[in-house]
Amino acid sequence: MSKFRGKRVAVTGAAGTVGQELVRQLIAAEAGEIRALDHSETSLFALESRFNNPTLRCLLADIQNLNHLQRFFEGVDLVFHVAAYKHVALCEMHPRAAVETNIMGVQNVVTAAKDAKVSRVLFTSSDKAVNPTNVMGTSKLMGERLMTAANALGGGETIFASTRFGNVAGSSGSVIQIFAEQIREGRAISLTDPEMTRFMMTLEDSVRLVIESMFLAHGGEVFVTKMPVVRIADLAEVMIEELAPKHGRTAKSIEIKITGARPGEKLYEELTTDEEIKRTLEVDDRFIVLPAWRGIYRSIDFSAHEKISKPATRVYTSLVETALTKAEIAKFLGDSGLLG
Repeated sequence: MSKFRGKRVAVTGAAGTVGQELVRQLIAAEAGEIRALDHSETSLFALESRFNNPTLRCLLADIQNLNHLQRFFEGVDLVFHVAAYKHVALCEMHPRAAVETNIMGVQNVVTAAKDAKVSRVLFTSSDKAVNPTNVMGTSKLMGERLMTAANALGGGETIFASTRFGNVAGSSGSVIQIFAEQIREGRAISLTDPEMTRFMMTLEDSVRLVIESMFLAHGGEVFVTKMPVVRIADLAEVMIEELAPKHGRTAKSIEIKITGARPGEKLYEELTTDEEIKRTLEVDDRFIVLPAWRGIYRSIDFSAHEKISKPATRVYTSLVETALTKAEIAKFLGDSGLLG
């Protein structure tokens, strides 16, 4: 974290759940200036009021507008690109909007960062980018590829990389938020499939690993965070047992209703693929996926990764990783402050 001291850092999508936690940790790391970019005026106002810190500049910007980014990246050392459309159903309904934000927006970030001679850019991707089955996942995969390609196509002084992770517990629109609201209102919990599993991590830990990835990058890598696996049926049962009494209800009064998987929804999550395994390295807390077309990236030395890692031997999927027990889920939720 000391590497951020005195640096000028820009965060796109800064008013979102992950963006706000990034801002909090960057303030704690004594960044010299934090430029918080978002297109939501109300959310930016709330962000500024929450932190009230002299190093924080809240800037109204749209990543679809290249001029905004070129202006606000001037003099910046580091960029965390978090802004994106993330809701699967809405992206499916509005594919053009997903393309304009999740693909063209990434290209705008790349162009503006090169123009401003930013030192490093880190893009936050998603498990949905792996073997994508929907518009949102496909657009995030293209975002990863644009970031990797930026290192080969006149990358200049800027290092571009991506980080890929699963669900952030308690983030806006997450299953934990939905279950908690259903329990509070005494409604049945909507469970798509009792066999569904998901990777899940606390907001603080996921952002910490994103921040660490910034200075691990040499150019073009995708850093994959290792995360606990949760069976969604177990999560639902634990939340009912823990939250129902807090709202004056018994656990037996909350029904679990099986609704069936939604279009494009997988029963399990994948964070790496069979194709990637040949070029993936493993360290204690993450996998490092190296670029596929290594001949294009001759000028990038990945030997530093190879010295501290071992070749990955398995595809990282929630289907085969050991899931948390119900007791471990309860502790996870309690430690995260998600049962209050």
